[in-house]
Amino acid sequence: MAQAWIADELGGPDTWQLVDVDPPAPAAGEVTIDVRAAGMNPADVKHVAAGTDASRLPVAIGYEVAGVIAAIGPGTEIASGGGQVGDEVLAFRISGGYASAVTVPAADVFAKPATIGFAEAANLLLAGTTAADMLRTAGVGAGDTVLLHAASGAVGVSVLQQARSIGARVIGTASPARFDVVRGFGGEPVAHGDGLEQRVRDLAPDGIDVALDAVGTDEAVDVSLALVQDRQRIVTIAARPRAASDGFTALAGSMPDSARFRDAARARLIELAGSGQLVVPVARTYPLEDARAALAELMGGHPGGKLALVP
Repeated sequence: MAQAWIADELGGPDTWQLVDVDPPAPAAGEVTIDVRAAGMNPADVKHVAAGTDASRLPVAIGYEVAGVIAAIGPGTEIASGGGQVGDEVLAFRISGGYASAVTVPAADVFAKPATIGFAEAANLLLAGTTAADMLRTAGVGAGDTVLLHAASGAVGVSVLQQARSIGARVIGTASPARFDVVRGFGGEPVAHGDGLEQRVRDLAPDGIDVALDAVGTDEAVDVSLALVQDRQRIVTIAARPRAASDGFTALAGSMPDSARFRDAARARLIELAGSGQLVVPVARTYPLEDARAALAELMGGHPGGKLALVP
């Protein structure tokens, strides 16, 4: 018998339940994974928060995992090809990842590179595909100068690394305590707070081509609007109301175009991670039963890297 976290009512993690489950045997096109690590993301909480769509309840929590194939459906291959019991894998755009075992579509399962650990693999793809989608939507290319808000967060760190591989320059906002993180992943740090616009202008006297917002504050939006002439090159994942009122782009993984792109981007991001070109900093792991404490740390601000649940 496995265990899994379930939301059977809308609300925060204090309303969730850790229940015994019996994952179904995989049918054709499915794989059962013994979970070694479950990735943790703010979306895990936000998508079942009070005021969201109650028609989906009950909801099995968690969108990405890494583990070992426990069973595979007849005539089935995983997305990266092949697949047999005992293989190390990761999976993303699944449901029910906060579990000790889960049966998922094989199309969402990929071989895990031997060079990365389970906690890193379990946290690679939600942040990584979000970052890739932001760069794509803003049309970031070699030689562009990018202003990235919340550069030291999970999405920001992935943006920094992917932008560096493109050949773009990134100026990233962060608190001074996190400047080393921004520098370590190829960005140029700048402190958020009063005077941000002028500090960015001083760093980029020739101008800012693109603004990417992963924090959603009015400061981030106002400075982006002041510095970027073409609003089609301002992209947010956190300020949807401002995007609607001010005429720039807000992204979400549920948007059809973004969903298609993010699915298609998974294999490339796994390859980059396997070769060491895309690093996932992990701050801490928690036992599966301590999900509430882990989420309190995650939602409380800056844990200093990704968190993972380990059954």
